[in-house]
Amino acid sequence: MKTFVCIKYVPDTSEAEVKVNPDGTSVDSSRFSFDINDADNYAVEESVLIKEAHGGSVTIVSIGPKESEVMIRMALAKGADNAVRVEDSRIAAYDPLMVARTLAGVIKGQEFDLVLTGCMASDDGQMATGVALAELLGVSHAAMVKKLEILDGKVKAHRELEGGLMEVVELSLPAVITIQTGINEPRYAPIRGIREAQKKELKVVNLDDLGIAADQVDVSASKIVLEKLYIPEVVSKAEIIEGEPDEKAEKLASILVKGGLV
Repeated sequence: MKTFVCIKYVPDTSEAEVKVNPDGTSVDSSRFSFDINDADNYAVEESVLIKEAHGGSVTIVSIGPKESEVMIRMALAKGADNAVRVEDSRIAAYDPLMVARTLAGVIKGQEFDLVLTGCMASDDGQMATGVALAELLGVSHAAMVKKLEILDGKVKAHRELEGGLMEVVELSLPAVITIQTGINEPRYAPIRGIREAQKKELKVVNLDDLGIAADQVDVSASKIVLEKLYIPEVVSKAEIIEGEPDEKAEKLASILVKGGLV
């Protein structure tokens, strides 16, 4: 099994105050710490589990700055074999379709059985990259996968649907799978793996190396226009209804009627 895993370098905003820059279209990331996108971490683990069970190789693919190499090396330390990092300021990285085109430029023309991505980016909430990548590679796909079974020339994917429902589909290989969190338990990189990761190939390329014209993935090619970022105002409109149960029920009914909700 030859597997490619696409991972993203994202900020951790859980304990940092988010501030919008004066230009109104970007965020001050100077106080953020960065790491692998949460769902992508599960995709890395799934690729290593597949390699351990069926053999083959795992190649990490990422678009990001040099600082992201720490994240990539950690994926290599967990069991991936080599990596490709794309660094080019011309890529409209906020657009999932432009990202998919760039990733496809890395993978196209190479032999592969599976391409794994996380189901969603934790920074911008986009979920389109993996699906678009499948279209660009001309292969089938399954999204939001919670369980993956490798068969003879096929893969059985258990997809999480709304309402807790699960859909099971079989896809012929090669295929693209977007991985949902919880599909496995990501491992910690062992000390030995971290040392070995420093010796593994990490190739750095740009659009010219990939043969991708800049006007195919830059701002001019994107259909997305980022007009404004802002911090939502936090307001409270809660009303506490006091009184006995019958009295509270009567007040609540009156509010619902006046609000046109019943």
